[in-house]
Amino acid sequence: MKRDPKLWAALAYTLGLISGIAVLLVAREKHDDQYVRFHAMQSVLTFAAIALSYILLPTIPIIGHIGAVRSLFTMAVFCLWVLLIVKAVSGEAYRLPYVGDLAHSMTSK
Repeated sequence: MKRDPKLWAALAYTLGLISGIAVLLVAREKHDDQYVRFHAMQSVLTFAAIALSYILLPTIPIIGHIGAVRSLFTMAVFCLWVLLIVKAVSGEAYRLPYVGDLAHSMTSK
């Protein structure tokens, strides 16, 4: 059975860091699928940065403890998550600023 690259690329984003790592490990076995490896690496880098931000946000004086700031950050992450899944399913190798270029350079042959 042939894998659908668009589906696997979207799958890399579904559970954030966890699914990104899983798809990256599976895609590493198939060296011919640059598209899937790119999205998996972008997922790992993006959601690792988001996880670190969630950990560090409360340490920021004053604004880190305001619930509205955490809520806005969570909504922004959700919108980014949906955008990345939609772009992957549509077949677009959408690059996020900085992270996308880094993911591309890390997965290039």
